[in-house]
Amino acid sequence: MKTLDEYMAMNYRMEIVEDETEGGYVVSYPELPGCITCGETIDSAVDNARDAKKVWLEAALEDGLEIYEPGSLEDYSGQFKLRIPRSLHRALAEHSKKEGISMNQYCVYLLSRSDTALSK
Repeated sequence: MKTLDEYMAMNYRMEIVEDETEGGYVVSYPELPGCITCGETIDSAVDNARDAKKVWLEAALEDGLEIYEPGSLEDYSGQFKLRIPRSLHRALAEHSKKEGISMNQYCVYLLSRSDTALSK
């Protein structure tokens, strides 16, 4: 089993979300379920998150809970195959040609735009 220092040194993904209702920012670690905190500013929220991570890991180690290690981008190839209707394929090809970019680039643009809108 790893030590607290070993877990603290791991690069867990931190999510920061603005709290539009109460003000400030909410920070969580998706790979550490229930590890969540907040702060008035981004800096204070990040500082609080580091403290929350340490407390969460200490409690998990003490209780003998399984602690998942952070994922890595190396686990993802950046490619996936997608079957779409021919009419959509044509529309995407036409739009990408109009923009002067490849269909792959156009689809990445559309996906990133949609992903940003969904995360708000």
